[in-house]
Amino acid sequence: MAKTLVAAEHDLGGLFVKRVLPHQEKRMVGPFIFFDQMGPSDFPAGKGINVRPHPHIGLSTLTYLFDGSILHRDSLGNHLEISPGDVNWMTAGKGIVHSERESFEVRANKHSISGLQCWIALPEHMAELEPSFTHVKKQDLPHFIHEGVMMRLVVGEAYGMSSPVKSYSPMFYIDIAASEGSVIDKPNAKQETAVFVVSGKLTIGENSYNQGEFVLLDEDDKQIQVEECGRFVMLGGDKFETVPYMHWNFVSFSKSRIEQAKEDWKNGKFPTIPGDDKEFIPL
Repeated sequence: MAKTLVAAEHDLGGLFVKRVLPHQEKRMVGPFIFFDQMGPSDFPAGKGINVRPHPHIGLSTLTYLFDGSILHRDSLGNHLEISPGDVNWMTAGKGIVHSERESFEVRANKHSISGLQCWIALPEHMAELEPSFTHVKKQDLPHFIHEGVMMRLVVGEAYGMSSPVKSYSPMFYIDIAASEGSVIDKPNAKQETAVFVVSGKLTIGENSYNQGEFVLLDEDDKQIQVEECGRFVMLGGDKFETVPYMHWNFVSFSKSRIEQAKEDWKNGKFPTIPGDDKEFIPL
């Protein structure tokens, strides 16, 4: 039987988020070890997202927006703005530093933000990969349109589609808009699956779920019924038999590796971000 995982609210550099994963009842869904809902939030001119440089190891980050934009910078030299429907996929591997801010044009005017941020744990044998960054435009992502259902495959593989975003374990992340009465099968019966309701109402099994709810599907839940027209994100993948440790922005299967990362950040041993090296988030 499907169940709702209730989010906790956090403040990230002026942006309030609702964090579902990790959850005391379920630390991971497939490789997804972190799930934040950003906004919807409105900002006056002069205020907005201002997440200072900070480090990561052992994971990939996925940023996906419904509204607004975020300016990404990282220690590899990447400097670009993400818009709704595009994908920012940053693989930290052995270590990367990034910041999330706004362009001058956005910050100087009234603006809004809404979207999702996820962390995807790297498999243990890939945890120390060289860091990398990928930006894919929405028009380059696979999509499916049929009988009132529109799907965009953001990452992974599902429904015979494969995303151009390079992932490191079997997974899927799908953005779906569907009309009332639509019935959507779970992508893979053997993979862990969760649904986040962006808008509308869904029925899974005997229960209904509304906007803002994060629903963990059971093995017996085979279909999602759209009770009211809306949008939802479906994500998941192969279950991790061993759950890695997580401390702050660090993910690792080794506690000593996390301790090393903490010391490296405190002692300034991580690389800096070109053009954004005047401040940072302390450990």
